[in-house]
Amino acid sequence: MTRGLIRRDPGELPAEVTGFVGRQRELAVLDGLLGTARLVTVTGPGGVGKTRVALRAAAKGRGQFADGVCLAELGELHDPDLLPHTVATCLGLPGQEAGSQADAIVDYLRGRQLLLILDSCEHLIGACAKLAEPVLRYAAQVTILATSRQPMNVPGEHCCPVPPLPVPEPEPSRASASRGSASRASAGQGGRGDAVELFAQRAAAASPGFAVTPANRREVIWLCGRLDGIPLAIELAAVQLRTLTLSQLSSRLEHRFGLLTSGRRGALPHQQTLRATTQWSYDLCSAEEQLLWARLSVFAGSFDLAAAEALCAGGPLAREDILPTLIGLVDKSVVLRTEEDAERYWVLDTIREFGAEQLARLPADADATQDRHIAYFRALAGEFSRHAKDDDQLQRYHLLRREHPDLRAALGYALDRPGRAGEAARLAADLRAYWEISGLLREGKHWLTKILLRFSGPSPERAWLLMTRGVLSALQGELGQAVADLELSIPMAQQHGEVLACALGHAYLCLALTFAGRHAEAAAAGDVAAERLRAIDDFNGLVALDVHLGYLHLMSGEFDLAIERCELGLRRLGETQERWARGYLQIIIARALFFQGKYAESAAAARGSLEKKHELGDIVGTAYCLEALAMLALRQQRCERAAWLMGAADTLWDRAGRRLGGTSLMEELHRQAVKAAQDALGEKCYAALFRDGAGRPLDLVVTLAVTDADELPATPGRQRPAGLLTGRERQIAALVGEGMSNRDIARQLGISKRTVDAHLEHIFGKLGISSRVQLATGLSPTAPSPERPPPPPGPPGP
Repeated sequence: MTRGLIRRDPGELPAEVTGFVGRQRELAVLDGLLGTARLVTVTGPGGVGKTRVALRAAAKGRGQFADGVCLAELGELHDPDLLPHTVATCLGLPGQEAGSQADAIVDYLRGRQLLLILDSCEHLIGACAKLAEPVLRYAAQVTILATSRQPMNVPGEHCCPVPPLPVPEPEPSRASASRGSASRASAGQGGRGDAVELFAQRAAAASPGFAVTPANRREVIWLCGRLDGIPLAIELAAVQLRTLTLSQLSSRLEHRFGLLTSGRRGALPHQQTLRATTQWSYDLCSAEEQLLWARLSVFAGSFDLAAAEALCAGGPLAREDILPTLIGLVDKSVVLRTEEDAERYWVLDTIREFGAEQLARLPADADATQDRHIAYFRALAGEFSRHAKDDDQLQRYHLLRREHPDLRAALGYALDRPGRAGEAARLAADLRAYWEISGLLREGKHWLTKILLRFSGPSPERAWLLMTRGVLSALQGELGQAVADLELSIPMAQQHGEVLACALGHAYLCLALTFAGRHAEAAAAGDVAAERLRAIDDFNGLVALDVHLGYLHLMSGEFDLAIERCELGLRRLGETQERWARGYLQIIIARALFFQGKYAESAAAARGSLEKKHELGDIVGTAYCLEALAMLALRQQRCERAAWLMGAADTLWDRAGRRLGGTSLMEELHRQAVKAAQDALGEKCYAALFRDGAGRPLDLVVTLAVTDADELPATPGRQRPAGLLTGRERQIAALVGEGMSNRDIARQLGISKRTVDAHLEHIFGKLGISSRVQLATGLSPTAPSPERPPPPPGPPGP
C-alpha cells in the first residue's frame, strides 16, 4: 500500500507496534506547544525517533482539535511539486494544479480546528515551508506538527529537539552484581526511559531469553554509549544478538568505532554517528548482502521477491542468490516485512539513503539497476494496460496500486536519465487506465504535462501523451482542454502510424463532446471510433466505446438505445469479473430505467454498479452511483436517504474533479434534485443530513446504500426524535392505511417482505403503537403522514 497516499479518518493515527521508551520531557514540551504554537517542528538526526515522539504527542493531544488529525507521510515523496497534491489527498481534497492546489488546501483548512502532521520533511524542506506559510497566515485554528532533520525557518516556528536517549553512567564495578533483589530488578529493567531499557526490550525480542542483568549491565551501558543513544542504531545492534554474543557484539563495535574511545557522545555530529552505526551494520553483511542492499535502494516503496529478483540480479548476484541474500538482510533488520503483507518488504529511509550512496559509487551498476527498475515497472504498467478489462482486473489493479511510489520513481528515473524520455512517455501513456480507475487524475496529468515538455514537435510519443491527457481532462470535467488535446492527438497519431492511439482518440473525443453537450459531433466521433476499433479488433477500446455511446444516448434522451448499447457492452464482456466498464454500463442502464419510470429495476442496476465500483476503489464511478441512488430515493419520497447520499457523493466529487464530468444537463438535474429535497425536508434538515452523509466512512455509506437503508446509524450526541418517520416509513404507513398487506406493499415498492416487516416494527416503536389498526386510524393530515412526493428532476430530452 501506498503509505503517503493513505487517507485516514479524522483522528486516526498508525498503531504502535513496538514498546515506546522514555521521552517524557519531549512529550511534555510538545504537549505545551500543541496548545499554544501554530507550527511545531520536531527536529533531530535521522533514526533518533522523531516520528514516534510526534505521533505519541499527537495521540495524546488530538482532543484539542475538533476536526481531528491528518497525517501526511512524506518519506516516499521525492518530487516537491507533488507535495500539495499529496497533502490534499490525505485531506481528501480534489486534485488541482500545484499552485491552485495549495490555495485549495488553505481554503479547506480555513475555519477548521485541525492538527496537520507533516512527517519527514527534510528532503522537501523548501516546499513544506512554502505550504506552511499560507496555512499559518490564513487558517488560524490549524496547527502544523512537522518532523524534520532541520527546521523550516518559517516565522512562528517552534522547534522541539529530540536528542539521543540518555545513557546512564556505568557502575563502578561488576561487584555490584552481589546486591539484593531490588537492584537486580532495576538492572533487569535496564533503567527508566533510557537507552539501556530500549536495548533490553529490543534484544529480548531478537533473542528470547536475553535480559539485562547486574552481570552484563556495565557492558550494555558501554555499548549504548558507543552507539550514542540513537534508537535506530541501538535496534540494529540488538538484533545482532541473534547470531553474536554480547561480548562479540561489543568487541566488533569497539573495533569499528575506534574514534569514540573518549566516550564523549558530543564528539561526533549526530548524522555521523548514525552513519557510523549504519556503516557498521553494512560491514557486518556479506559482500552479496552489501550489493543487494545497495541495489534495493532504487525502490521508492515496498517490494516483493519477484521485483527484487528482477531488479537486483546481475553480475555477482545470480537470480537464485536473491532469496537467501534477502533473508540475510531481513535477519539483520536491514530489510523489514510490511505489516499489511508478509510477502512484501521495505527498508527504512536511512537505510535506503545509505544504500543509494553505496550504489552511487558504482555508476555502471547504478545505471543498470535503474534501467531494470524502469523496464520492470514499464512492463507491469503495459501488462495492466493490455489487460485492463480482463477477468482478473481487480487483482491486477490492486497490484499496481500498491506499486504507486515505484511508478513515480520509474517515471522520475526515466526523465532524469539521458535518452530515456521515450520510456517515460510510454510508461505514462500505459498508465491511462490506472489513472482513470484510481481517481489520481491530477497526478496523471502532472506527469503527462512534464513529459510533454520533452516532446515539443510531432511524434508518436507526443500523440500518445496528448491523447492520454485528454482522457484525464475529460473525466475531470476540463472539457476545453480535453477536446483540444484529443483533436491534436488524432491527426498526429495517424501521421505516425499509431493506429490504436488514433482510434482511442476518436473514442474519447466522443466522450468529451458528450460531456460538453455537443451530441451530433460526439456521434460522428463515435462512428469513426467504432470503424477503426473494429478494424484492429481492440477489445478494450470497443468496450470503452460502448460506455461512451451508451452515455451519449442517455444524454440525448434515447433511453432504449442507451440500454441497448450498454447491454451490447455487457455481452461483449461476457461472464468475466471485470468491474470498471461493467459498473459504468450498469449505472447508465440504471439512469435510463429511472427516466423510463422503472424504479425497482433501476435501483437493482445502480446497487450492482455501486458494489463493483466501490470494490475496485473507483471514486468517480462510486460518486455516479450514489448520485443515481439519491435520485431514486427522492422519487420514492425518501428524502432523508437522498440527502445523505448526496452528501456522500459530494465528498467524492470534491476529490475527483467536477461533479458528473461537468455535464451541464446532469448538473441541472442535480440542482433540481437538491431543491426538491430541500423543499421537502427544509433547508436546515437537508443540510444536516447532507453533512452527516459527507462525514461518514465511505464503506459504511456504501453498505447502507446497497442494503436500501433509510437512515445513517446514530452517532454519539445525535439522536433522531422518537416520533419522526423516515420517507420510506411514511410511504409504508400510507399503504397500510389503504389496507394493503405486507406482501402487497413489498411487491408494489420492489422490496422484500422482510424489509417491510422491519420497517413496520420501527414505525410501531417510534409511534408507540402495537397494531396495524392503530396505525391506519391514527393517520391524519396533521400526523406524520406521506405527502405527495416532491417533483423529481425531469429526464433529458432528445
